[in-house]
Amino acid sequence: MVTAILGHLLAICIGVSLGLVGGGGSVLAAPVLIYIMAVPAKSAFAMTLVIVGFASLIGAIPHWQQGNINLGIVALFSPAAMLGAYLGARFASLPFITPTAQLVTFGVMMLLASMSMIRKSSKPSNACLDQVDKLSHQTRFPKHLLIPLEGLGVGALTGFVGIGGGFLVIPALVLLGGIPMKEAVGTSLVILTLKSATGLAGYWGHVTIQWGLLISFTIASCIGILIGTYLNQFITAKQLEKGFGYFILVVAIFVLIKR
Repeated sequence: MVTAILGHLLAICIGVSLGLVGGGGSVLAAPVLIYIMAVPAKSAFAMTLVIVGFASLIGAIPHWQQGNINLGIVALFSPAAMLGAYLGARFASLPFITPTAQLVTFGVMMLLASMSMIRKSSKPSNACLDQVDKLSHQTRFPKHLLIPLEGLGVGALTGFVGIGGGFLVIPALVLLGGIPMKEAVGTSLVILTLKSATGLAGYWGHVTIQWGLLISFTIASCIGILIGTYLNQFITAKQLEKGFGYFILVVAIFVLIKR
C-alpha cells in the first residue's frame, strides 16, 4: 500500500514537471514503474508511452487556448516522428533486445537530458541548438528537411525507451521551425502525444500491460500536469530547470548502476 501511494505521488510529480518545464516526465515515469512498482522493463517502457502521451495531450489543451501550438510544424515533424516511434517500439519488442540494453540506452539518454537542462541558459540557443545549426550549415539539407529527419530519430528513441525527447525536439523547433520557445513547448506536447500513440502500437501484442496500474498512473499524471500548468503562472521554469536537471542526473546514474 505504501509503495502504491508513493508511486502515484511520483506520478503526480511527473505531470507537474511536464506542466512546469515542458518535459522531464518521460524520463521519470519508467524508473518509477520499474524500481518502485516492480513492472518489467519492456512493459514499463510501453506503459510510459501511454502515461506521458496522455498527460501531454491534457497539457496541450491550455497551450492550444493560448495559441501556442503551430499546426504547420506539427504536420511537418509528426509523420516521421510517428513512424520512428513505431519502428523503435517494434525493434524493442524483438526477443534479442534485452531489458538491460534498453535500460543502458535509457540511462544514457537521461544523462544527455540532465546535461541539457543543467546547461540551458535563458536563451534558446543552447548546446543542442548549436549542434543542429552546425549540422544544417555543414550539409546541403534545407532546414525544413532536417525537421522530419530529427523527428524520425527522436521518434525511434521514443519507441525504444519511452523517452519523449523534449530536450531534443524543442530546440530543433525553435531553430529549424523559427518559432518562439513557448510555441515550441506547446507544439512539442502535441508531437509527443502523436508519437506515443504509434509507439504503443509497435509494442501492442508483444508486451504485457498492467491496465489497472496504467489507468491510475495516467490519471495521477494528468492531475499533476494540471497542477503544473496552474503553477506555471507563478513560477518561472528556469528557476526549476537546473535543479530538476541535477535530479535527473542522479536518477540516470542510479539506473545505469542498477540495470
